[in-house]
Amino acid sequence: MAMTPDRRRLVGALAALAFGPAAARALAQAPERFPSRPVTLWLPWPAGGATDQTMRLLAELAGQRLGQKVVVENRAGGGGTLVMPVLQQAAPDGYTIAQMPQPVFRAPWIQKVSWDPIRDTTPIIQISGVTFGIVVAAASPIRSLDDLFAQARAHPGELTIATNGIGTTPHVVMDELFARQGLRYNHIPYKGTAEQMIAVASGQVMVGVNSNGFAPFVDNGQLRLLVTFGAQRTKRWPQVPTLKELGFGIVAQSPYGLAGPRGLPPAVVQTLHDAFRAAAMDPAHLAELAKYDQELTYLGPEDYGAQMRAASAAERRTVERLGLARGS
Repeated sequence: MAMTPDRRRLVGALAALAFGPAAARALAQAPERFPSRPVTLWLPWPAGGATDQTMRLLAELAGQRLGQKVVVENRAGGGGTLVMPVLQQAAPDGYTIAQMPQPVFRAPWIQKVSWDPIRDTTPIIQISGVTFGIVVAAASPIRSLDDLFAQARAHPGELTIATNGIGTTPHVVMDELFARQGLRYNHIPYKGTAEQMIAVASGQVMVGVNSNGFAPFVDNGQLRLLVTFGAQRTKRWPQVPTLKELGFGIVAQSPYGLAGPRGLPPAVVQTLHDAFRAAAMDPAHLAELAKYDQELTYLGPEDYGAQMRAASAAERRTVERLGLARGS
């Protein structure tokens, strides 16, 4: 059982009486077992979406391994980057961690921010990646990517496309696709996947671009999936082509994981990693991932750190290529 501060003071006083001040100081300075209280996991998306649901289950399973509850907090907005100020300002004690989505590696190259996703974090574990795709309402006359471009040509300035935020992977990919065709569209950013998919299904917007959260809507027939962004066709929707095979050379899967603040002690990193690794491999979590066409893409702290650095470098190249860099 972890020793509470009150109990520690009591035992320290007894030690001082029995063995002298040196023993009391040694006991007072002894580190507490981690974790001795709940851990907060920050997510950069609204509650209720696909990522939120899978991460909440992961947090529950990890909490069972840690012996302390992992409390999930949502901080949506900013294209998925609002967890970075939280990590930057948090104490490096392991009680504040966050999901690291792809936009945090892109944003510093596009706009001025006070944080750095590599400098200000300690990698813990990579968990999974996502399936991005373009969807339309089931009743839409748009049945392919060619139809989408034809719609934009025939009705300049009228095509409305919703993404999960400015500067997110879907937004960047759509900008690149339409720029190559010399076409324009009206961008409608949404904070939440569920809200966005309902808007597409109901006809409030003509097209939606997002990750795995569209899966239930596609499976129940409300939405039609036109194309996915992975390196190969998905097992879940093998009839749907990829951007790569259609000749656009774009692959986007946005692997994500967990990180803590800069300077997290190695022992704390190891404790968190072990608990979340076991939770990630739990059959219940794997089944939850499968609901959204996701698979486990585990990496430990060192390898995940290398992946984060590679993601940052790749995003810089993409931003420069698209002319989105600060001051360009």
